[in-house]
Amino acid sequence: MADNIVSVDLRQIEGISFAAKAGTGHWVAMDGPAEHGGSNGASKPLELFLMGLAGCSGMDVVSILSRMRVDLQDFRMEVKAPRTEEHPKVFTRVEIIYHLYGDVTEAQAEKAVNLSQDKFCSASAMLKPGVPIEHQIVIHRKEEALLEGGTTKELA
Repeated sequence: MADNIVSVDLRQIEGISFAAKAGTGHWVAMDGPAEHGGSNGASKPLELFLMGLAGCSGMDVVSILSRMRVDLQDFRMEVKAPRTEEHPKVFTRVEIIYHLYGDVTEAQAEKAVNLSQDKFCSASAMLKPGVPIEHQIVIHRKEEALLEGGTTKELA
């Protein structure tokens, strides 16, 4: 049963600057603004939370499209989540825009995104009972990636 447990080791660096390591052994830095005791030197925990959601669903979508033998040239997601004004300042909803580049049909894209959101993405499944998740899919043809200044793979 130990395989079903995810554990994290969090260490204080200074003030509210932290580093955390999970089972993969990779350290991730977290920080807050100076006015709260941080140094503003890393992502905030809720930013990492949304990055985790995006990574979880993004890995699903790319993997599903690959198994469908779709010629996906590039992939990008935008995630936004408005928060309440009062503490604990929780997300009121999550808005996701999936950008797929290549020869992808609307049916293929919808199937991959819906499978991720409804079946495979653990992060989405944990959020949905308390926070609505809305999504949109934008399909860009191969030529569009070049018109937009290149693909996201150039960032690597």
